[in-house]
Amino acid sequence: MRYSVTVGAVGEGRDPRGLAELARAAEEAGWDGVFLEDYLAYQGDVSRPTYEPWVCLAAMGAATSRVRIGTTVTPLPRRSPWQVAAEAVALDHLTAGRFVFGVGTGDPNDPFLPRRPARVLAEMLDEGLTLIDRLWSGAPVDFAGKHYRLEGAQLTARPVQRPRIPVWVGGNLLVPAVRRRILRWDGSCAYKGGTDAPQQMTPDDVRGLLAERPGLEVKVSGGDPAAFAAAGAAWWGRWIAPGSWAETLAVVRSGPPV
Repeated sequence: MRYSVTVGAVGEGRDPRGLAELARAAEEAGWDGVFLEDYLAYQGDVSRPTYEPWVCLAAMGAATSRVRIGTTVTPLPRRSPWQVAAEAVALDHLTAGRFVFGVGTGDPNDPFLPRRPARVLAEMLDEGLTLIDRLWSGAPVDFAGKHYRLEGAQLTARPVQRPRIPVWVGGNLLVPAVRRRILRWDGSCAYKGGTDAPQQMTPDDVRGLLAERPGLEVKVSGGDPAAFAAAGAAWWGRWIAPGSWAETLAVVRSGPPV
């Protein structure tokens, strides 16, 4: 099993320069991945500065040589799918194939998320993922969906990774549509339960996903890493809440729980 840390690009020290330092420290301490939450206003809070996460990812990628970097997760309905597709390819080349693309519908508290029903945001996410996957092929794309249209669009730069950059799906595992989306793509970074009734993911949850989709990369947080490893989880992650920069660096430098 691999081990990662997840942070938000928000507050003291967590600007592009600071996050490059953090990623370098994580690599030196033995972590396998560093992931960013994708907000422009962190959880809707405008009292602390939030830095554009994809710019931060570029700084992190340039400062490291081994750790995987990525988003957990990008709210795709907030972004142009073709812009995201092109930026992901650039990050994949910058990192020599270390980029992971985590996606979801977005945080309802995000003031930049389109004010649409959850069903519509889910439609936008599924259409956007289909478009991104097709654009990564390097072939011309014609697409006519409910929310996006392209005619003869083409990105000639292709990802380093094959068959594509790994797509990890986030969201509430208890929602049937989220589970179906996870099983369609490459990995899960899902949580369990809603914000009003959060639940801990269990090893049985991991076994259930892998029984439906062998080879799926499942990332979990919290709980007993050894039990999750025995269940087949590919990643165990630690989330570091916004706070003191010194405390954040200390947690990272303490290394993974192995």
